[in-house]
Amino acid sequence: MNNPNSSDRIDLMQTFIRIVESGSLSAAAAQLGTTQPTVSRRLQSLEQRLGLKLILRTTHALKLTDDGERCYAQARELLATWHALEDALTGASADPVGTLRVRAPHAFGQDQLIAPLVDYLNRYPRLNIEWMLNDRTPDFIAENVDCAIQVGAPTDPSVVAILLAEVPRIVVAAPSLLARHPPVEAVGQLRDLPWLALTSFYRNEVALQKIDDGQPVNLPITPRLASDSLYAVRKAALAGMGAAIVSSWAVQEDLAAGSLVQLVPAWQAPALPVWLTYPWASYYPARLQHFFSMIKEVMPQLAGTRPASPRAQPAG
Repeated sequence: MNNPNSSDRIDLMQTFIRIVESGSLSAAAAQLGTTQPTVSRRLQSLEQRLGLKLILRTTHALKLTDDGERCYAQARELLATWHALEDALTGASADPVGTLRVRAPHAFGQDQLIAPLVDYLNRYPRLNIEWMLNDRTPDFIAENVDCAIQVGAPTDPSVVAILLAEVPRIVVAAPSLLARHPPVEAVGQLRDLPWLALTSFYRNEVALQKIDDGQPVNLPITPRLASDSLYAVRKAALAGMGAAIVSSWAVQEDLAAGSLVQLVPAWQAPALPVWLTYPWASYYPARLQHFFSMIKEVMPQLAGTRPASPRAQPAG
């Protein structure tokens, strides 16, 4: 019973793929929820079954042999076929099962997207989701991420990218800040205010467009506070530290309460596109296909988003 050759072949193939794509036995073990010795035993078992050396292990790295390269390519195709068969026979195409790993932007992912996510999980009780909040674009393969919701244009031409919606952005400041400065009546006066920078999208310069005719203006700024957190920038703006460009959804309540004021409302920053991105595959399991359909439907309807205006798709 303890013979490693008794291990399930599909399990061995899945483990081998995780080792290759994560880059190490320890990373594969973490992603599979098991231990490094177990992963090592599974690799040895697969190599014994095939009578081939698949991976050369050194102290610092793993390197696929020529046989390992061929095995990896075939194993991916085999598992895609197996999962398609499994979904068809178990009815998973109608009722998604398993775990879906999704990367979402930190602020957007903990605010706007939770309600549709909860509704989606209630609809499919056999489905689990790992909801990872991070503004960095994931390495889908190495990090074992199924798909991502990404604000801003994708930069990786190898991924599938679907434009979902766009997020308007406006200039805001607290009344306490404005009381210390002359009234802002023209867009050029914005440069005279202290500023906050949301470094994911702007740092030393703000770019605005006139709403009625698209006229652009670029203003240099020296931010008093720069952060990659939308919530941190919003809090600093509420405290009167500086003006900021923020996604309109994040400050709707502040504007209604009068704790923030929109400046130069005839001007806005270019809207941020929201994309669904994922690696290309020959087969997508039902849990992914259903999620794709759900997010395409709900994203343009969320408060603070709007259907995306026509724009060029990313290269590739």
